[in-house]
Parts: sequence; C-alpha cells; structure tokens
Amino acid sequence: MTQSQVFRSEATRRILIKDGAYGTLIQAEKLSPEAYCAGMDLLKDQKGNNDLLNLTQPDVIRSICGRFADSGVDVLATNTFNANRISQADYGAEALVGEINRAAARITREVADRDGKTRWVAGALGPTNKTLSLSPDVNDPAFREVDFDTVKQVYREQVDALVEGGVDFILVETVFDTLNAKAAVMAVLEAEQALGRELPLMVSMTLTDLSGRNLSGHTVEAFWASIRHARPLTIGLNCSFGAAQLRPHLSALAGVADALVMAYPNAGLPNELGEYDEAAEETAAQVGEWIRDGLVNVVGGCCGTTPAHIAAIARIAAGKPPRTVPQPRRQTLLAGLEPMVIAA
Repeated sequence: MTQSQVFRSEATRRILIKDGAYGTLIQAEKLSPEAYCAGMDLLKDQKGNNDLLNLTQPDVIRSICGRFADSGVDVLATNTFNANRISQADYGAEALVGEINRAAARITREVADRDGKTRWVAGALGPTNKTLSLSPDVNDPAFREVDFDTVKQVYREQVDALVEGGVDFILVETVFDTLNAKAAVMAVLEAEQALGRELPLMVSMTLTDLSGRNLSGHTVEAFWASIRHARPLTIGLNCSFGAAQLRPHLSALAGVADALVMAYPNAGLPNELGEYDEAAEETAAQVGEWIRDGLVNVVGGCCGTTPAHIAAIARIAAGKPPRTVPQPRRQTLLAGLEPMVIAA
C-alpha cells in the first residue's frame, strides 16, 4: 500500500492527530540573535528566522518535535513555514533554502521513526509574504511583486529538498491567496511526475475575516472548487481564529469536500500583547464540538498551541468516530469568488 492508502485506511478507523505550533515553542526559548546565527556568516540579523534554526539549533527543533510526538500525534509537520526563497530574502538567507528544508525533514523524520510508532511527516510550505492576486501598490492595482512561474519555481525548490529529506506528504498551509496555492499545487504535481511516484498533497486555507473568505476573496467552497482537481489527501482550515469561530466555515467545507478534512485552529485569539491565553482543555473542548458533529478526520493546533493543547485534543478525539467522506457528486463545480455548481 502507498502512504496515502495507509493514511486513508487509518483515517477511516479513527480521528488522526496533527502537531501544534513550532513558532510558539521557539519563542518560549527566548533565543538570542547570536543563537539564531550560531556563527554563520550572514549579513542580516537572523533574529526571528525560525527556519534557520534547523541548521543552527537542531537540538532545539528536535526537542520541540519530540515533545509534540510524545503528546500523541500521528502527523508531524516540518519547521519550514518560511523556508522558501521569497521569505528567506528578508534575512539574506536565500542560498540556504535547500539545506534548511533537508535538515528540517531529516530532524522530523528521525523523531517520527524513533520509537517504532507509525507517524507521518508532512513537509510544510507556507504562503510566502508575496501575493499573486493582489497589488501591494494602491495606486497601481495591476502591479504584482512576483509572477506565477516564479512562485511555482520557489515552491518546487522547497518541495524537492523536503522530499530529499524524507517527508511523506507535502502540506500547503495557511493559504491566504488561492493563486499562490495553485502555484504550490503545480510545483507538487510536477515534482511528483519527476519522481515517478506518488507525492501526496495536503492543503489548508486560512480565513482573514469572520465572513469565511481568504485574502483573495474566496469562500471555503470556492477554494475547494479551485484545487479539487489536484485530488489532495486532505483539505482543510488552519490558523485564522479559534475553533469556535472556525466551526461554521469548517462545517461548510466538510459538507462539500470529497477528501479527508484536516483542521488545526489557533488557541483562541491573541491578547493585546499578541500572546494566546486559551487553556489546553478549552481548545480541546471546542475541537470536541467539531468531532461531535462529524466535521473532521484529522485535528491539531496552530498559533498558540503547545504539546499540552495537542495532548488534550488527542484525549478528546480518542475513540470518537471520524467524519465520513462523502461520495463525489456528479456535477460541474467551478470557482469564482464563490462556487458555481452545474448539476448533471
């Protein structure tokens, strides 16, 4: 059986658990700028470059990953949210992208396999800090800082390095621009073709307001219509808000997607200092409502979630039935900012 077949089989028996937020735990380490750089000859200050820590502080990343593994997870994501040339340009570290991704994948693979338990490693691709759909210049709506082929190439470099490092899946997460996601999807499909084997894809959208749209204006149903051709292993929502605020939009997605649904919310909304106060049991109780209503196949946490949050979610999910994936509908599904359905 392929990795995706094994994953789907397991997801029909129980709700699977994804890990939580690397950034939250890295911030708690209070690392100095010198610790981030660790003697590397880089011209810019590396404070905040969490992806670089895969090279400069691998033991820190290994420890964080291990704490999540011990909390009962089935899916460990790599610490590579900004490990692409566009995002690393802010730190002058573009030349290290391949090394960062390979190191992150190897660290995560090592932790995943350390005790013989079956765990999957998802290579995480963040959205970059550029958007293909919107202009950053209010005086020139047609202007774009990047083009589609450039973004696709940037993602392809990251995907290839993650695969070399040993990931099982590619996770395109925190999608605020649907066109950026399409570039990432194409990069994954091209990498799959070059490999000559399956490279399962996970895709996760983030919402920018309570109306249930991302920054490029798509509803969750329209987003699904935009990327369903790629037949992702999982589709879902992450970050955005807390679990309670995500619930109606997750329900809408779960009702239309003929794929496994994975969702991982923030630990509520941040306070005025940008910190997350929601306790682990509170987050888990809200996720428990998703589970009760049959909305999810895989659950985890995003910003503010710690191993305690993930362990609490795992306890809530234990023994509960997963969402039933609906059969594909015989209809034409098209996407503008909202979906257009043409029934057979």
